[in-house]
Amino acid sequence: MKNIFLAVALITFIGAFAQQKELTLEDAVLSRSKGLTPKNMSQLQWVDGTNNYIYLEDDQYIIKTALGKKVSTIGLEKFTSTYPDLKKLPRFKSISSSEMVFEHQNQMIHFDYKSGKELSKVAFDEKAANKDYHNNKVLAYTIDNNLYVSTVANPKIPVTEYSDKNIVSGQAIHRYEFGIRKGTFWSPEGNYLAFYQKDETNVTDYPLVDVTTYPATLNNIKYPMAGQKSELAKIGIFNVKTAKTTYLNIDTKDEHYLTSLSWSPDEKYVFVGELNRGQNHLQFNLYNIATGNKVNTIFEEKNDRWVEPEQDAVFLPNSTTAFLWASERDGFMNLYKYSTSGKLIKQLTKFDFPVTKINGFDKKGQHVFVTATGKDGREMHFFKVNLKSGTFVQLTKKSGVHKIQLSDDGAYLLDNFTSLNIPREIDILDVKTRKSISIFKADNPLKDYKIGTTELITLKSNDGFDLYGRLIKPADFDSTKKYPVLVYVYGGPMVQLVTNRWMDGASMWMHWLANQKDYIVFTVDNRGTSNRGFAFESIIHRNSGDAAIEDQLTGVKYLKSLSYVDAEKMAVKGWSYGGYMTASLMLRHPGVFNVGAGGGPVTDWKYYEIMYGERYMDTPQENPEGYAKARVGNYLEHLEGKLLIIHGSVDPTVVPQHSMTLLKEAVEKDVQIDFFTYPMHPHNVRGKDRVHLIQKMLDYIVEYNK
Repeated sequence: MKNIFLAVALITFIGAFAQQKELTLEDAVLSRSKGLTPKNMSQLQWVDGTNNYIYLEDDQYIIKTALGKKVSTIGLEKFTSTYPDLKKLPRFKSISSSEMVFEHQNQMIHFDYKSGKELSKVAFDEKAANKDYHNNKVLAYTIDNNLYVSTVANPKIPVTEYSDKNIVSGQAIHRYEFGIRKGTFWSPEGNYLAFYQKDETNVTDYPLVDVTTYPATLNNIKYPMAGQKSELAKIGIFNVKTAKTTYLNIDTKDEHYLTSLSWSPDEKYVFVGELNRGQNHLQFNLYNIATGNKVNTIFEEKNDRWVEPEQDAVFLPNSTTAFLWASERDGFMNLYKYSTSGKLIKQLTKFDFPVTKINGFDKKGQHVFVTATGKDGREMHFFKVNLKSGTFVQLTKKSGVHKIQLSDDGAYLLDNFTSLNIPREIDILDVKTRKSISIFKADNPLKDYKIGTTELITLKSNDGFDLYGRLIKPADFDSTKKYPVLVYVYGGPMVQLVTNRWMDGASMWMHWLANQKDYIVFTVDNRGTSNRGFAFESIIHRNSGDAAIEDQLTGVKYLKSLSYVDAEKMAVKGWSYGGYMTASLMLRHPGVFNVGAGGGPVTDWKYYEIMYGERYMDTPQENPEGYAKARVGNYLEHLEGKLLIIHGSVDPTVVPQHSMTLLKEAVEKDVQIDFFTYPMHPHNVRGKDRVHLIQKMLDYIVEYNK
C-alpha cells in the first residue's frame, strides 16, 4: 500500500500460550496496585557529593559504591531512639555522605544517619502546602493564597499578607504552561527566594457544584477562557536575612507571561522569559534584584506560529556569565550558548531531534549531559556534548526509553531502561569507559497471564512525515479471521502515546479488550503530538484537529488494508483532546466508525483556557474561522452510529460547559447522543471508580460496534 511502511522489528509475545491465566478488567485498570507493572528499585538515587548510590530494599536503606560494593545499611533502629513514633523508614528529601534530610511531624529534619542523632530542624505550619525546601535550612510554603518562609529560628515568616483572595503568591502561574511546575525558586545559596504572584481580579469565576453537601454548594474557580481577560503576573524577591519582600519592575497590564525564572550563580540577578499574550514573541531579560530594574534583554525570539519556552537557563560550571538555553528556533529543541551581556556564543547542539532535558556537567566542566530522543522519536537516550566543539557521543545504546540520573561529578550514570521487550533494567554506566554494570532486572509481571502481541508500525502522512503507530492483537490471533477494531486516540500537543517502552506505552485494559473481546486495538500519534520537532507539532496552528483527523484516517486506511481487520466494525475512543478527536472523527467523517466513546472532550475551543488554547488557535476574535471549523457541534447532524460523551462533574481543566453545550445543541437539532457524568470527579476519573469508567466505555463500544 502506497506511503505505508510496516516496521515489524519490535514484536513481543509477553506470555506463552501454555500460561492461560486470564486478565480481569479490574486487574488491568488497577495494574499498579495489583502488582502487574514491572518492579523498580525504590528511592534509587546518588548520594550527594559521592559516587555512591542508595536504594530501599526490605525495609532498609542500602548504600553501595558505583562498582557495587556495599558501604552501609540504614535500618529503622537508627531513627527510633530519637523518633520513637516512626513506624517505617522516612522518605528522604536529600542525602549526603553522612546527613539525611526528611520531613516528620511538620518539621524538616537534618539527621546524621551514621550516629543516629538529630542535627537540626526547621518547623513549619501544619497547614503548609507547596513546600519548597533548601538545604541551607530554609523552607518556603503557602497557606491559602499567601506565602511564608520557615527558618530554624522562626517557623512562620510572612512573605506576603494579602487579604484579597484574587492575589495568589508562591504558586504556579499561567495554569502550569511554559514548563512552569511550581511558584517558588530559591537562590543557589538559599539567601533569597524568588516567587511568582498572580492577580486574578479580571479572570472570570467558573461555577462548579459540590453535590456531596446538603444542599449542594457552589465552588467558584478562576478560569481564564480564550479571548477573555487573563491574570496579571508579578515576580517577588524575599530576602531571608532582612525578611523584606520586593518586586521586580515588570508591567504586565498587557497580560504577557513570565516564565523560565532562573537565578544567576552569584545571587545578584534573576532571568525572566517574558512572552507576549499572542505567544509569538519572547524576550529573555536580566533583572537586578537589588533595584528590581531590568539590566538588559539578552535575546529575543519570534515565530509566526508560536514560541514556547519550556526550560530554564542553565549556567556553565564556574561561570556567572555563560549559560545554556533550549530553543526550537531551528526546528528542533537544541541548546544555545549565551553570555549575560546578550552575545550568542554559539549554537551548541544541531540535532535533528529534540533535546528534552539538561542533566548536568562533568567535573572539569568540559561536557554537558543531555537527554534527547535520538533518531527514533519513540525513544529517549543520553548524550555527552563537548561545550567547546559541540561534538557528541550517545552513551545509551539499547533501543528503548532511558531515564537517567547523573552522579554529581558526571563520572557515572544510573540508567533505568525499558523497552517493548524488556520490563526494566537498571545499569550503572561508567561515562569514561562506557562500561556498564547491571544492578537490577525486573521479572515480567505478566508471565503467568494470557497476553497478546504488540507491533510498532510506521505510516506516512500525506505531507511525508513518519507517523508512529501501535497494533495490539489477541493472544489467540488467527490471521484467517476478521477482527473488530478499536482506535484509541489522543492526538493533541505535549502527549506521545506510542513509545518503545514496556508494553509500548499501552494501557493494560487494551490487552484485556484484545483478549477478552477478540479485538484489534490500534493507536497512531498524528501530527501535532510531541517529541517530533516544530514542523510536525506546529502544523495545528489555527486549525486544531485538521491534520490530526487526516492522520487518523491514514491509520484507518492502513487498518482496512489488513486482511484480518473487519472494516465494517470500527470504533474510536479517547479522553480530553482524545475526547475532542473521538467526537470530531464520528461527526466530521460519518460512517468510518460505528461507535465512539469520548471523555472530558473539548467541544468548542472558545471555552478552553487562554494559555494553552490561544497558543494553538489564537483568540476567537483573531481566528473566528478556525474556531468555527473546530467546533464539534457544527457537525452534529452528520452523526451515524452511536456516540457516548462522558465528563467529570467538577472538571477544572476541560470545564463541564463543553459537554453541556454540546448536549443542548444535540437536543435542539434532534440528534440522539448518550451522556454519562462522574459526580465529583475532576478531569480524570481515578481510583476504583476508574474501573467503572473503563467498563462503561468498553461495554458501550462492544455493544454498538456491530
